[in-house]
Amino acid sequence: MVSLLFYVVRQGLSRFDLAAFTQLPPPPHSEGGGFANALVGTIVMVTMAMVWSVPLGVAAAVYVAEFDSDPDQGGRLAGQEGAMGAVNLLGQGIGGRGIKVAANVLYSVPSILTGVFVYGLIVLPTAQLTQGRFSFSAVAGAVALGIVMLPVVFRTSLASLHQVPEDLRWAALAVGATEAQVVLGVLLPAALPSIAVGIFLAVTRVMGETAPLIFTALFNQYWARSVWDRTASLAVLIYEFSRSPFANQQQLAWTTALILCLLVTIANLVAKLLSQRD
Repeated sequence: MVSLLFYVVRQGLSRFDLAAFTQLPPPPHSEGGGFANALVGTIVMVTMAMVWSVPLGVAAAVYVAEFDSDPDQGGRLAGQEGAMGAVNLLGQGIGGRGIKVAANVLYSVPSILTGVFVYGLIVLPTAQLTQGRFSFSAVAGAVALGIVMLPVVFRTSLASLHQVPEDLRWAALAVGATEAQVVLGVLLPAALPSIAVGIFLAVTRVMGETAPLIFTALFNQYWARSVWDRTASLAVLIYEFSRSPFANQQQLAWTTALILCLLVTIANLVAKLLSQRD
């Protein structure tokens, strides 16, 4: 691994300059160019994926850990009056055991299959509804990345909630707190550092995903006009330019790989610091 990282650093430093962060990908045999649109596209799609996958994953973990009636799944607040309606509505149709099975299945599914699924779910219908004007998009990419993130967020959040001492729950209920107050005011703040670690780990996993984005966001040499337009990403730029026969594009692929490694390393360091605070 050390030799691999050394090689990426050596190859990528030659184009590690301001132009690489501010310019668009270059055409063949041209000087300069960069990955500005791919960097912004990656940030946009990962952020959009977090917007829906993190609340859903945490809510599912809260249901399984605190409200599920199956004693084997947890359900520490199950049976209490005034259950949180939204959280219970999320889990009652499937049950805690079904949610855990679904999360384990999603975690083990290859990401390329997630891309194919979202391609059929969003990309093809979008193209048909707009007569081909829109098809591949940042929205489809964010849905695919969110599906990849979801089981990671759920499993880490569930483990974090199980680590919260039982006495905190009963002490809050004993002073008259409602279930919503126990969850929002006691349990989630206590488990927040560990949940944040799980979120950062999920982000590091999807930041380098290529296969699902090839089927959903594809690639764009220029700035995306909207979230419904084809959107470049760092991982797909590496994939496209590493296959290029032109030296300038190959060099940019190495520099992009170096930037992606740095971003993943920074995210992992933040997760490590948060886990130490926990």
